[in-house]
Amino acid sequence: MKLEIRGSDHEYKYVVEQSLLALFPQERPVYEMVDPASDSRWAIITLREEGDRCHVTTEMGWDGKSAPFTLGVDLSGDDYAREGQRRRAIGMSFFRAAREVTGITPPWGSLSGIRPAKVAAELLEEGRTPQEAEKALEEIYFVTPQRARLCMDAALAAQRAEAMLEKKDISLYVGIPFCPTRCAYCSFVSNSVEKSFHLVEPYLEALHQEIEDAARMVKELGLRVRSFYMGGGTPTTLTAEQMDRLLGKVESAFDLSASVETTVEAGRPDTITREKLEVLRRHGVSRISVNPQTMEDHVLRAIGRRHTAGEIREIMGLVSAMGFPHVNMDLIAGLPQDTPEGFRRSLTEVMAFGTDNLTVHTLSLKKGSRITLEGSRIPTEAEVGEMLSFADPTLRGAGFAPYYLYRQKYQSGSFENTGWCKEGGEGWYNIYIMEELHTILSMGAGGSTKMVDRAGGRIQRAFNLKFPQEYIQRPEKIAENHQAFRAFYQQMG
Repeated sequence: MKLEIRGSDHEYKYVVEQSLLALFPQERPVYEMVDPASDSRWAIITLREEGDRCHVTTEMGWDGKSAPFTLGVDLSGDDYAREGQRRRAIGMSFFRAAREVTGITPPWGSLSGIRPAKVAAELLEEGRTPQEAEKALEEIYFVTPQRARLCMDAALAAQRAEAMLEKKDISLYVGIPFCPTRCAYCSFVSNSVEKSFHLVEPYLEALHQEIEDAARMVKELGLRVRSFYMGGGTPTTLTAEQMDRLLGKVESAFDLSASVETTVEAGRPDTITREKLEVLRRHGVSRISVNPQTMEDHVLRAIGRRHTAGEIREIMGLVSAMGFPHVNMDLIAGLPQDTPEGFRRSLTEVMAFGTDNLTVHTLSLKKGSRITLEGSRIPTEAEVGEMLSFADPTLRGAGFAPYYLYRQKYQSGSFENTGWCKEGGEGWYNIYIMEELHTILSMGAGGSTKMVDRAGGRIQRAFNLKFPQEYIQRPEKIAENHQAFRAFYQQMG
């Protein structure tokens, strides 16, 4: 689609592209001068400001039909708040024009961001009751009733999480960028252990050093650790002895006495053994994730997994016997070769394992994944919608409630990922990171540290090098990131 933005020196391509992706997932942006007489698919977005009032007009053409929509909004607050108000006005104007020319309303209406619960939280902060805020999501933002309820549940869970936090609370993340094999849907930076076994020990040595340096910095800044999460890749790709050393290093370096949870992604069943689970229990891990993604053997083969549903059942029997306080399992709606019937069977069986935490993802067609590169057959948007429409009432009926959600680019049907839990089963780290409630200090290759100053309205990021080889060879990048971290907190006071 041809796009033209007029009347602003600001960079608004991102918000326009987010709206384009949500409404027209097959279209790609082309920034050129639009000729409505000859172009078939186009949009002209014009911004005009008069004092504290911003006017946004989107004129859109779609296969011979065209429509304009103008929206005026009052600007208030600091520069950061005003910029957010402008961006939301652009998104709404684009959405309303698109709705006029296509007659289509996506499930999340005009909301195109990855954190829709933030919009619900803002409505609550304005003084609306949860019922009023939910209604506003439907009437102002055109969100479907089911998703408005999801959004409100996640916003209320975020309020509960925030109430437990203090100004200098942070969480820790440690990344293990290794997997036994690469799944077909994956675009994360992770190395197959089969091809990079020689890197594991040097990587752990570099990681141990970063943990020591980060812990010293956290202590000097007077920060308090509220949760610890080890993800990947697949952390249980490590041997039991390697995990024992790594968790011991984290415990000896950081003061974890105020931490409310320790989570480790056990991830793929073909990496889990009794010996590794015993290591996790000895180190007080309170939550593990076992992520089959599906219980259909032919779908497991289609995504490149080397284990069967039968092996998942065996592992879950072992996990249950080990007595972990909380267990999470992940499923993905929309995997290659899956069907609504197959997804229903998977969800029903996973619920029967007795876990108190289930995450239902929607397949995201990432550019670097094998699914995208090979053009694999995947379920239609309607089929994915049917899967999610089954999951919501089924999980609620079994005593689960949604407690966090987020959206990604290129998700099938522009749907969402939702974390569900039984009472008391919230994964607090998931809420902290998704709702940006406090800083997440990330260690390891591919780690993304997000520094959050909620009182000052500031968020700053620092990225570790992506690949294990680079991470090992360039410790100066870690030192640079730690310097930025110190400066951020010194500015906070």
